[in-house]
Amino acid sequence: MITRRSKWISAVSVLTLVLVACGDDDDDDGAATETTGAAPATTAGEAPATTAAEAPATTAAEAPATTSAEAPATTGGGTPTGEPITIGVLTSVTGNFAPWGVQVRDGMQLAVDDINAAGGVAGRPLALEVSDDQTDPDRGATEIERLIEGGAVAVGGVISTDVALATAQTAEELQTPLFLVKAGSEAILTRDSRYTFRTCLPAAPMVAGPIAQFAENEGLSRIGVIIADYGWGQAFRSAIENEFADLEGVELKVEVAPVPETDFTTYLRSLEEFDPELIVATGHPPGSGPITVQSADLGMDVPVTGAYSPWALVMSGAGDAALDRYYDFDCADYESPEYQDLAVRYLEMSENPFMEDDAVAGYGIVTMVAQAVEEVGDDPVAIAEYLHANTFDLPGYPFEMGWTEWGELATAQPMFSVVRSGEAPEGLNEAGDWYPVPLLLPEPLEPYEPQ
Repeated sequence: MITRRSKWISAVSVLTLVLVACGDDDDDDGAATETTGAAPATTAGEAPATTAAEAPATTAAEAPATTSAEAPATTGGGTPTGEPITIGVLTSVTGNFAPWGVQVRDGMQLAVDDINAAGGVAGRPLALEVSDDQTDPDRGATEIERLIEGGAVAVGGVISTDVALATAQTAEELQTPLFLVKAGSEAILTRDSRYTFRTCLPAAPMVAGPIAQFAENEGLSRIGVIIADYGWGQAFRSAIENEFADLEGVELKVEVAPVPETDFTTYLRSLEEFDPELIVATGHPPGSGPITVQSADLGMDVPVTGAYSPWALVMSGAGDAALDRYYDFDCADYESPEYQDLAVRYLEMSENPFMEDDAVAGYGIVTMVAQAVEEVGDDPVAIAEYLHANTFDLPGYPFEMGWTEWGELATAQPMFSVVRSGEAPEGLNEAGDWYPVPLLLPEPLEPYEPQ
């Protein structure tokens, strides 16, 4: 059995991606819809795996990507006047996935504040209209239509896979850009998608191969997996089972838990009998923290791969059990000056105690839309065409943003980090004496191509 530190650290160069997406939620909290403008939001609630460089697929480079746009895009100075340019926020403000959603919302708001303070876009102010999808696909479908018909030039912030499945079709039909943050089912995008864009998490088939490569190279024979019973969890299960089917001598044991589950003792005891050498919690986003601490309580001293979960959420549930044992991926580089500058200002305007990668993605969404409007105007069709034709150097991101013609991330390079004890750089963490330490920026991943 591998130990907590030695073999796991040596495997960093092999394990190139373990990701997750968020989805179905049994919580039925009430809706929350609000319109915001320039004022800050005050509430929140030794053989590497094959990479795109080795086996390239169709990428944005084959599309008419011509320039790299830096952010933020503003006209510079003065008070913006005229009719506001509205961007819709469709995310989970309440329910089990609120820790993701409120981060997106506040990150988008920070970008609006920054751009309006610098003169707006083409002299006009930006405004957000926020809708809580409650992680309900039906409500998400209704709200995206309302936002678009109400004049939103783009909609961003979707966390739930199930909501994304219900809203992407509407975005395509109404020809308005829709930005996904943590929705990873491969079924969301089709070969005909032109208005739906991933921004943080790539498709599920892109996340399982590196785990199988890790197990094969390290000679692991027993892998325990816990997934959530909803769209993303089942997509991840299918992907990882397909990957492990061709590996001889490797057993995979999968436990399926409800999305709202907090007590994983039963599932972990079943895995304990299996004696896993690695616990994969990637398919259960809300369970990352509890799975980490409860497995430690049961004496299961093995690494846990996380679910692209908010660090503050994991640490609030796992505490010391996560230190030097919990590893996760993010679309944020916590050591970059750009991230740290954003985070200081973010914590001044948000009630969230840490700026997660969801907030970084939210900031990037607004930045890209503003750049597009500055260049081509506020027609959603023109905005989508501009997005496909360009790449974007976004503050706080570990990789350049660009897409395949169907909206998949073309050069995704999520940062691999471990959580360690100690005070964070000043002004960057109000949630405790810990900080995610980046370990690896992998080679660009090969984009998934819909069948």
